[in-house]
Amino acid sequence: MSDLFTGLKEKVSGQNIKIVFPEGLDERIIHAAGRLAEENVLTPILIGNIEAIESKAKELGVSLEKAEIYDPSQFAMMDELVASFIERRKGKVTEEDARKILLDENYFGTMLVYSNKADGLVSGAAHSTADTVRPALQIIKTKEGVRKTSGVFVMVREEEKYVFADCAINIAPDAQDLAEIAVESAKTARMFDIEPRVAMLSFSTKGSAKSPETEKVSAAVQEAKLRDPLLVLDGEFQFDAAFVPSVAKKKAPDSVIQGDANVFVFPSLEAGNIGYKIAQRLGNFEAVGPILQGLNRPVNDLSRGCNEEDVYKLSLITAAQALSQ
Repeated sequence: MSDLFTGLKEKVSGQNIKIVFPEGLDERIIHAAGRLAEENVLTPILIGNIEAIESKAKELGVSLEKAEIYDPSQFAMMDELVASFIERRKGKVTEEDARKILLDENYFGTMLVYSNKADGLVSGAAHSTADTVRPALQIIKTKEGVRKTSGVFVMVREEEKYVFADCAINIAPDAQDLAEIAVESAKTARMFDIEPRVAMLSFSTKGSAKSPETEKVSAAVQEAKLRDPLLVLDGEFQFDAAFVPSVAKKKAPDSVIQGDANVFVFPSLEAGNIGYKIAQRLGNFEAVGPILQGLNRPVNDLSRGCNEEDVYKLSLITAAQALSQ
């Protein structure tokens, strides 16, 4: 395990953090949860049929003695969750509807987080991103001053660490969205001991091309500086101008970013998604995430192609987010 995750593990261990795993019957989840529990890193809460989960864990040779298992259909405090859910949805659901909805593992797990019975949630091994994010947006919601959640990847290769955003959520962010993503991504970077130097990316550097697309990024730069005047941030940049000192010296000699950016904000989801996968597949970077940011409480989304190690690492990240909040 890289130094990045060793540090996170040390940070969150012994802090009595509880993380919900709605996909309690998934083998990858059971293996990771058992490991987290046995190492006393955090307390996993697995959601699903209790007998089925215990039987599956026994079959896999995994001890869940230090974990908790909740079955929504038998949960003793369901009445409390139902009432809280109806209040949170401001009368948009009836009691009958609420009881049906909270039988869904993701909604049930999200309500555990909202009601302070857990500190964060990790899902997505067997569910779509929408299945994970929708309950979070309806129940936990975004922090004050944040319009939208966004998804970042921490790109790790030996001692190198970078943050790429947004690579998971917002298809066509406007200037306000990009500014918000930049500021939130800087906060995420600090959680990983990365002192943020933020580059707002485009196909133009400092006005070398003019189009609505480049002007959007330029406007986002100004808005982000207003939101956090102390943040080291600039743009718009082509990637080489943000990353290569010799190119920065030629293309943006007066910028505070001189080829030393470590947080990269892409102008659209397609650019971000393509960018992180190129770095992952051609550059041999480990792509950790997507890490959702901007929510009141941490909820994170796994890839359905994830493995046990991915679950373990995203759980550490979620626990670190909970600790930082």
